[in-house]
Amino acid sequence: MDLLEYQGKQLFAERGVPVPDGRHATDPKEACRAAEAIGFPVVIKAQVQIGGRGKAGGIKLAKDADEAEQHASAILGMDIRGLTVHEIWVERASDIAAEYYAAVVFDRGAKKPLVMLSRMGGMDVEEIADKHPEAIARLHVDPLVGFQPFHGRRLAFESGIDADVIRPVGAMLAKLYDVFVACDATLVEVNPLIVTGERSVVALDAKVSVDDNALIRQPEIAEMRNPAAEDPQEQMAHERGITYVKLDGDIGILGNGAGLVMSTLDVVAQAGGKPANFLDVGGGAKAEEIVQALEVLLSDDKVKAVLFNIFGGITRCDEVANGILQALDRIEVNVPIVVRLDGTNDVEGREILAKANAPQLHPAKTMLEAADLVVKLAKS
Repeated sequence: MDLLEYQGKQLFAERGVPVPDGRHATDPKEACRAAEAIGFPVVIKAQVQIGGRGKAGGIKLAKDADEAEQHASAILGMDIRGLTVHEIWVERASDIAAEYYAAVVFDRGAKKPLVMLSRMGGMDVEEIADKHPEAIARLHVDPLVGFQPFHGRRLAFESGIDADVIRPVGAMLAKLYDVFVACDATLVEVNPLIVTGERSVVALDAKVSVDDNALIRQPEIAEMRNPAAEDPQEQMAHERGITYVKLDGDIGILGNGAGLVMSTLDVVAQAGGKPANFLDVGGGAKAEEIVQALEVLLSDDKVKAVLFNIFGGITRCDEVANGILQALDRIEVNVPIVVRLDGTNDVEGREILAKANAPQLHPAKTMLEAADLVVKLAKS
């Protein structure tokens, strides 16, 4: 579960992380009142669960009430990389002397939290890692030991930040680690972590992702979920209990088993296509589950072709075939669907699809053949 910036800052403030004074608003008049209460100048910030807000024009400085209302009117309703802005955060403008990058993320490979610090804040972390990998100091933390004061000092020294803020930045990292643990987070990121003109260290941004499986013991955070702010396909999938991640391409991918779906993404990319999603119906999927999964997949207008890649173990290929035909009866399907069935009852499944004689369906014997075919159909 990804939180909006202001929600992350609320969690920060509750746990002693310094953040600028701010107010939440959902309309221009409310934003104007919030700005007057805080005191000018203020920053009007779009609240969407995606990066790149500043580059898209979603962060504006306002010096008076008129500017605050104008900026709020322009930002509310704005489309930022496919997400519509419904909420804004009005925040006191900060005196920025230096910008750093700080994050705590769960490293699944190491099975430990990874704490990172860079003196090059304000940039995308991918850009820092690509162009200046030496600028990111990293440290894995033993969960049984926890984050210690010397960990913060070590990261501060290795990142090359200003000497006079080494200890306060180290203390800030310790507080961010506390937020990470207390909130069952998988990511706590601050970009930028600023040093003010008075040499105070403040979290100017907040990106927090919480483990969905832990929400049962985080009721306050669970209440922060706002379906209207989430991607519509991902929200639909969440409501139906479907494992779905939206991507940027135009080829819908559906498979049974995370490993098989990941392999399918790679094969489609190798064939020159761009996957539109990751969708795993899981083992033992029945016809109705196939129908619901296909409805989620096809609700994305960018999808030009669909690839079903099913390896029948617990999942029966004849059940999948029946689910596909039920979906064709229930929803309007205007894109080609390439189907590769292999495993339990695969012969029966292919026979069911062949007898249906549906023009949208295109059978394939192997995964490579299916990938080549779906890419060709998507381009045509």
